[in-house]
Amino acid sequence: MRDIAMGRSLRSIGAILEKKILTDTIRIFRAGEPVFNPDTGQYEPGPPITVYEGPGAIFPAGGPSMVLHLAGQPYVNDTPSRYRLLTPLSAPVASREDKVTVLTSGDAPAAGRTWRVLDIGETSTLPVVRTTWIDQNTQTATGSSK
Repeated sequence: MRDIAMGRSLRSIGAILEKKILTDTIRIFRAGEPVFNPDTGQYEPGPPITVYEGPGAIFPAGGPSMVLHLAGQPYVNDTPSRYRLLTPLSAPVASREDKVTVLTSGDAPAAGRTWRVLDIGETSTLPVVRTTWIDQNTQTATGSSK
């Protein structure tokens, strides 16, 4: 009986978070299958595949990070701009190297920025929302990417 009550409590907390916190509209997408261009004789990136589009939120993870380098080699996921993406549990899990963009936001400068997914979404024994670590691609306020 306690497990049922706990499940209801988590669902109600998730519903509140979705309504009050996941107020941006985000899109998670990945590269599409390469398409052969007969004019150039080369394969070119196909249209991106949308994995998820809907409510979400992006939060900085405490400011720029600093990773110590060992023997002059950077850590593989060293990033100066680590963020957390929050999505409803009903959203599909993003994969490493998927991209995330903010479509609409109460913070106008956030719209149009892009991030790359560093790892698949975290799991938890007591899930309320899904957390995914991301790295910002957009490095200027004008929306240009690196």
